[in-house]
Amino acid sequence: MIRAVLDTYVYVAALLSRHGAPARLVAALHEGLFDALTCPKQLAELAGVLARPKIARHVSADTARDFVAWLERVAVTVPDPCDVAALSPDPDDDYLIALAHSGRARVIVSGDAHLLQIEDATPPVIPPAEFALLVEGLP
Repeated sequence: MIRAVLDTYVYVAALLSRHGAPARLVAALHEGLFDALTCPKQLAELAGVLARPKIARHVSADTARDFVAWLERVAVTVPDPCDVAALSPDPDDDYLIALAHSGRARVIVSGDAHLLQIEDATPPVIPPAEFALLVEGLP
């Protein structure tokens, strides 16, 4: 089973549009096609982003709360990473890399240019569409 860290905004995008790669990834997660790795910091970040007025106009508070609770149930939740190295041009993304390392993820899934431009990232950072094709092609 592939273990992946999905960027918070992949989850947000899935809620904003039921079409596209992020929504397909949430469906694949629901079907158990891969393991999503998360931590309390990411779950709090997701809840905070979903509560922002710009997002809350499109995602009700009940839907946001239910989605975060669902993710907490289905994802592999590990403690927040302690050792967060500065690897990304955006320091706010560094904890995702640390989470992937501490949770032994095989991949980070993000549409964020800051993460995608990290050369020789370990684990690799790939866009949602690429990961969706990968997990949908698994037996």
